[in-house]
Amino acid sequence: MTIPYDFLRLLSFAITIYIWLVIIRVLLSWVRPNPYNPAIQFIYRVTDPFLDAIRRACPFLVIDGIDLSPIAAIVLLEVTRWFLGGGFY
Repeated sequence: MTIPYDFLRLLSFAITIYIWLVIIRVLLSWVRPNPYNPAIQFIYRVTDPFLDAIRRACPFLVIDGIDLSPIAAIVLLEVTRWFLGGGFY
């Protein structure tokens, strides 16, 4: 049984959106945004569970206060997309 192409494209698109949310979160960490802004809260609420899981699984990704878990998250998401069928950008 094969997975429909349209579903793979949708899943790839969702992964792309999530990668951009992780990138936006990293950029936000540099500027200290208003934590009460609903958009900021949404980004943190969506990305926190995944990044926290990576930090728990690989505590060595936090080096002298520098958090490398977003890089690991992006690599993991890209590898997942690759395993699903080569990208579908």
